[in-house]
Amino acid sequence: MSPKLTSPTPPPGPRPPKIRLFSRSSWPQARHLADVLRTETVGGVLLLSGALIALIWANSPWSDSYTRLGDVVPWPGAPWHLDLNLATWAADGLLAIFFFVVGLELKREFVAGDLRDPRRAALPVAAALGGMLLPALIYVAVVLTGGGEGLRGWAIPTATDIAFALAVLAVVSSHLPQGLRAFLLTLAVVDDLFAITIIAIFYTADFQPVPLLAAFAPIGLFAVLVQRGRTWWWALIPLAVAAWTLMHASGVHATVAGVLLGFTVPVLARRPPAAASAEAGEGGLAARLEHRWRPVSAGFAVPIFAFFAAGVTLRGTDLGTLLSDPMVIAIVAALVFGKSIGIFGSTYLLARFTRAELDEDITWADLLGIALLAGVGFTVSLLIGDLAFGAGSTADDRVKAAVLLGSVISAGLAATVLSRRNAAYRRVAQRERLDADGDGVPDVYQHPDVR
Repeated sequence: MSPKLTSPTPPPGPRPPKIRLFSRSSWPQARHLADVLRTETVGGVLLLSGALIALIWANSPWSDSYTRLGDVVPWPGAPWHLDLNLATWAADGLLAIFFFVVGLELKREFVAGDLRDPRRAALPVAAALGGMLLPALIYVAVVLTGGGEGLRGWAIPTATDIAFALAVLAVVSSHLPQGLRAFLLTLAVVDDLFAITIIAIFYTADFQPVPLLAAFAPIGLFAVLVQRGRTWWWALIPLAVAAWTLMHASGVHATVAGVLLGFTVPVLARRPPAAASAEAGEGGLAARLEHRWRPVSAGFAVPIFAFFAAGVTLRGTDLGTLLSDPMVIAIVAALVFGKSIGIFGSTYLLARFTRAELDEDITWADLLGIALLAGVGFTVSLLIGDLAFGAGSTADDRVKAAVLLGSVISAGLAATVLSRRNAAYRRVAQRERLDADGDGVPDVYQHPDVR
């Protein structure tokens, strides 16, 4: 009987590369990121200045003049419910510019940025979800324990203010590695997407379907023009204003129109994939419009909103009563603990179950600092507070005080954690700038093994 023949065991194939969390992105993406962070950092300083001026004015002997300024109605009796005061114009009108830029950045991230790759997108999406769900749960739990008043504000502590966060980084002079900076920005962009979805679904008042359907007509015309590369300001701006007006009349928050308009702008040109991808990094239409409008958003729209939104009067307020208020405790705890634990915990679980590893330049302490920094909630948190309780209400004043307090605590803790690693960050930053061959592209982006 002949021996049984057995086929040789095939040699094992190459193992798939391990996922590295917070690794560097491509050079075009890194250059775009640097431009964005530079603008947002300046905007963050202006935002903090506007908020500080508002706080000083609102607590000065001339606080009544601050309140009267916000109550000024530029054009009373306007149609389509547009007889709004200046504070409301800042929240509903100027923030539409902010959300238009958010829409552009989201579109770019999904088409040409990190979010187009499911493996890279998993991290910021999971972190953003964890950083929104846990704060909301903490808020609800604390408010229910205190009697249940204020449940409508459950979404207040779910947002991260990227400009405020970057201003904190600028103050502590932290040279974060490019991978961490990219994660922070992408996390904030995904966070903004979830926030605007929450606003559209849960904070719509007096819904009117006819104006909402009508709003899609100017949005559609806007889309046709930008898709064909027609950037006529005299056509696009009136269409954007019409979309905003109809969205406002529908009861859906008007800033949603800004995001939808941003989504219509093409990121890639009609070219071969390689050339189109390069153009996305260098300056497609979405990148050009973002480059044009981001300074307006960061340098004007958001600081003006902060000026009108942050002016909470504390004169005559019993601080003990304020700090023991369940809603104030809920917001502070959700921003400081909910955000940090949610982001850090979801990232740790993702690494544990996917067997991913941190990039060699990154430690878990670095992630803790970023997670704490994400607890700086300001612009969108104050906006949701206005929508939940009404601008100028007693509850809204408590929201403002709590958001400011929680943001300051989160910023202080993040600065303490991150500043301890500043020397290591500087060494990484020097390597990321080194261009020995003088070709304009840092060596680490040409040779990933360079450490």
